[in-house]
Amino acid sequence: MRPDDDVVLFDGDCSLCARSVRFVVAHEAEPRLRFARLQSAAGSRLMREAGMDPENATTFVVLSRGRVYVKSDAAIRLSAHLRWPWKLLGVLGWIPRPLRDWAYDRVAGNRYRVFGRPTACVLATPEIGARFIEE
Repeated sequence: MRPDDDVVLFDGDCSLCARSVRFVVAHEAEPRLRFARLQSAAGSRLMREAGMDPENATTFVVLSRGRVYVKSDAAIRLSAHLRWPWKLLGVLGWIPRPLRDWAYDRVAGNRYRVFGRPTACVLATPEIGARFIEE
């Protein structure tokens, strides 16, 4: 990993999360993000290093320059890596965090029921696979 890489930790058992990874890769301004499944050895290690319990991983996480972003803050941090017009999603940061996180929790709490579990691997292309942190 390069020191300026941001790392996205996501639920590898969630179709919405897998689609989100593919969306981010397709719309990134520069290919600087790295990815790890929360359920992987690398994801567990990174969660512990960030002071989080990998056994209680209920949200996606963005690790950026020594800071840990979760829930809506992680989504807003992630938007900084996207091309226009998707970068504009960062304006959601103006909404108070409790309201943003309430909306995040509603989607996250229903993600398996609404979006299901992936039937195919998120590593659909070598481009995406090369950006995963594996141990």
